[in-house]
Amino acid sequence: MEWTRLRVLALEPGETYGFACGDAEWIVLPLSGGCRVRCRGTAPAAEPQVFELRGRSGVFAGPTDFAYVPRDARAEITSERGGRFALAGARCERRLPPRYGPAGDVPVELRGAGQCSRQVNNFAAAGPTGFECDRLIAVEVLTPGGNWSSYPPHKHDEHHPGEESRLEEIYWFEIAPHGDTPGLGYQRVTPSPAGKTDILTEVRTGDAVLIPDGWHGPSMAAPGHDMYYLNVMAGPGGGGPREWLIRDHPDHGWIRGSWEGQDVDPRLPFPRAGAEDHR
Repeated sequence: MEWTRLRVLALEPGETYGFACGDAEWIVLPLSGGCRVRCRGTAPAAEPQVFELRGRSGVFAGPTDFAYVPRDARAEITSERGGRFALAGARCERRLPPRYGPAGDVPVELRGAGQCSRQVNNFAAAGPTGFECDRLIAVEVLTPGGNWSSYPPHKHDEHHPGEESRLEEIYWFEIAPHGDTPGLGYQRVTPSPAGKTDILTEVRTGDAVLIPDGWHGPSMAAPGHDMYYLNVMAGPGGGGPREWLIRDHPDHGWIRGSWEGQDVDPRLPFPRAGAEDHR
């Protein structure tokens, strides 16, 4: 991928992972567990900035806090109790300051209706009120079992000012099990006028689907298995602010009109009523 970056870490208790940011900006996002993020800039004598991330028990337990580390810095992630952490990144030009993102500031959106209902945790969404990044756009999507999300199929692989932004995208999945039965789902990507990506694949926890171009969707959650995916997007932009502008597939965009008058799936939002939250 030219613009997007993703690493997923599984740290043992007390383990530290260090990395150079290089030409990319990064967000450290706890998937399960908490961690300490130490960020050192390009000046060797400067004191490092340290962010304590409380994290969460798992991806279905609600939004989490996170840390932003800029390009040209060096970061270390230490987890005293262990856990799993996503590093969502994007190649960029500007060097913004390191920052902490509180969980309570993450906008939570319920999108769609009926069997197209899903939840979007817009922790680093584009827009003037979102968390500031140079190129990176990242959100979490949670879909109840049996529902379709990322639907209608849409694309953002061409730059048309005010209509569509050119963005690569990575989907990283975690699927809830049912008892001892591992979860599964499916992801579809079809060719667009600007690209040839053509995928229909089964996805399980830990799988990633790379989407440099094409109409993407639906993301199908098998009945009984709630689906989570982390979306990481970035692109060259058009000289202005970063934007998420999409075009719906002309054969399926009508489905949006059918949501009017339908209720959002009562299983949303996550965490569900009565569920224990260990954040």
